[in-house]
Amino acid sequence: MYRAILPNGQLECEHYERGEQGVDLYDGDDELLAFVPYQNLEALLTEAAYETDEPSVM
Repeated sequence: MYRAILPNGQLECEHYERGEQGVDLYDGDDELLAFVPYQNLEALLTEAAYETDEPSVM
């Protein structure tokens, strides 16, 4: 599970794909949840980042 951190909130997704202009976020059924342009993406974190004191930034 991943969390995309955006300027106005965050989105949870099961997996993602990097593209030229941004990332596509997908749920567990491989349905597209959102396209996030890189300029709007502050961070993409694994769920493990919330379990430790030091986040693992992707």
